[in-house]
Amino acid sequence: MKIQQLEIFTIDLPLIEPFIVSYDTYPSMPSIIVKLTTECGLVGWGESVPDDHVTGETIESTYAVLKHKFAPLLIGQNPMNFEAIHDLLDKAVKNVPAAKAAIDIACFDVAGKKLGVPVYQLIGGRYHEKFPVTHVLSIGEPEKMAADAEERVKQGYRSFKMKVGRDVTSDVKRIQAVRKRVGDDIAIRVDVNQGWKNSGATLQALDALKSAQLDWLEQPVVANDIDAMVEIKSKTTVPVMIDEGLCNMRDMREIIAKRAADKVNIKLMKCGGIYPAMKLAAMAEMAGMECQIGSMLESSVGSAAGFHVAFSKKVITSVELTGPLKFSQDIGNLKGSYHIPFIELGTGAGLGVDIDEAILAELTQYSDVVKA
Repeated sequence: MKIQQLEIFTIDLPLIEPFIVSYDTYPSMPSIIVKLTTECGLVGWGESVPDDHVTGETIESTYAVLKHKFAPLLIGQNPMNFEAIHDLLDKAVKNVPAAKAAIDIACFDVAGKKLGVPVYQLIGGRYHEKFPVTHVLSIGEPEKMAADAEERVKQGYRSFKMKVGRDVTSDVKRIQAVRKRVGDDIAIRVDVNQGWKNSGATLQALDALKSAQLDWLEQPVVANDIDAMVEIKSKTTVPVMIDEGLCNMRDMREIIAKRAADKVNIKLMKCGGIYPAMKLAAMAEMAGMECQIGSMLESSVGSAAGFHVAFSKKVITSVELTGPLKFSQDIGNLKGSYHIPFIELGTGAGLGVDIDEAILAELTQYSDVVKA
C-alpha cells in the first residue's frame, strides 16, 4: 500500500459560543484537514489544529509545511510504516508537531481501514470501555460560569474543567462561585493556561482555594518554567498537572527527572500525533504519573484520534476531548458517541468516523492537492 495523493483543506469550525482561555478568545476554530488516498483507493483522514501560543505554529505556516514539505515527501510511501514516516517528517522540518499530527492521524486511519480494525487495535487493543466526559467552562464572570455549571450538572455532567488565568483575585472568585453552585460532589479541575505566570501567584491562589476541593491544578505557570512547577508541587496537596510544558520526549525526561508534576496532559497536536503520544504515555507510566488526553478543540477527526489513544492505555485515566460537542457544524459524526456523562467509542475500522464531504466543502476556505 502506497500513498498516491494528499488533499489539504483549511476550514473554520463554527462554535456554538466563543471559547475563551487566558491568552485568547475564539469565535470559531480554524483547522486543517488532510485527506490521504492510497493507490488502492483507501482514504485516511487527519487533522491539524495549530496554536501559536502552544505549538508555535499558525494555520498559515502549517498549511505551507503540509503542502510544500510533507505532502511531496509522502507520495509513494507506505502509510503503515509509522516509525519511518515520523523519521522522514522529523528530518524534513524540526518541531511543527501539529502539522505532523495531521499526517500521523491520516496514516493510522488508513492503516486501520486496510486491516479492517479500529486504530486502538493497532496500538495495544482496547483497555477502557468508556470514559467520563468533562465539560469545559470558558472564562467568564463568576456567576455566569456558575450558572453554566449548574445547568450542565442537570444534563448529567459530574466533572468540570474550569478555564481561568486572567488574574488571581478574579480567578479565585470564579472557582469559588462554581464550587458553591454545584456542591461538593462534583469534580472541579482548574486549567490556568499559564495565566498565573509564576509560583508566587499560584501559591497565593491555592492558599485562597483551600476549601474548594480541587481535583487538580493544570499549568499555572509559563510553559518553560519547570522549576516553578517543582516548587508548586512541593508546597501543595492539590495534584499538579503539566500541559503546555510537555510537548515531546525531551520535556518528559525533564519532568520525570525533576518530579515536576503528578499528572501530564498529552495532546496529539503538541507531540505530533498518535505514535508520539503512545511513547509519552509509556514514559509517564514508567515514572508512575497518570495521563490525560487533551485537545485543542479538534473536529471529530482529531478528537477520535485522541480517544483511540486514551481507550488503549491503562495509564490514561481521564480525557478532555469535547470539540464535537462545542461545534454547531462538524465534518464528522463523532458527536453520536457522547452519551453524557460518558463517551463510548465505537468499533469501526480506522478512526471510525464518517466524513461529510459536503460539510467539508462548505467550511473550506482554501485547499490544494498533491499527487503522484
